[in-house]
Amino acid sequence: MNDSTHTQHRINGNLLPLRFVRHSFEAKAYNTRRCSVLYDHHEFTPYAIDTPTRQPPSANYRDHWNYAFYLGVRNFPGPAKVTWTSKDGTEHSATIDLAEIFKDERVLNNVPDDEFVPDMYPQGLFLDPSIYLEVNDRTISVYMRALIPTRHRQIPDNEYSDARDDVILAWTHTY
Repeated sequence: MNDSTHTQHRINGNLLPLRFVRHSFEAKAYNTRRCSVLYDHHEFTPYAIDTPTRQPPSANYRDHWNYAFYLGVRNFPGPAKVTWTSKDGTEHSATIDLAEIFKDERVLNNVPDDEFVPDMYPQGLFLDPSIYLEVNDRTISVYMRALIPTRHRQIPDNEYSDARDDVILAWTHTY
């Protein structure tokens, strides 16, 4: 990640590490017999409440996730409540405290400090990174994704590769 400390510092006119005060959210469910994810008074897995979910479509499936669709959530309206039945038929319940996972409100990214576009983030704020809560059989994981423009192309021959948007693991627990 771009910074191992929690203290903000200025590089090329950017205040780093970046912070966020709102986020987008999405829940994903795989390998469950049923699953319910409630967050901010909304059900995020309505298709899976009484229906088994499939296995992930490929080994690198997270690279193909779209940006989270529930936009502009003010940090943090309360924990996510997850109830699900894993593949083996065991029923589970968990409360996932995103406020604790992201207590420093730092944007997770893999962009080196000197690769940020100069003067793009003078206040050190980033708008709405995507936060994903994934339920996969007996494991819950929380990820973040933020589109960060970069000074240089990430793929030299691709003129459209002047940014990174890695899906980064923030927390995981197997039940």
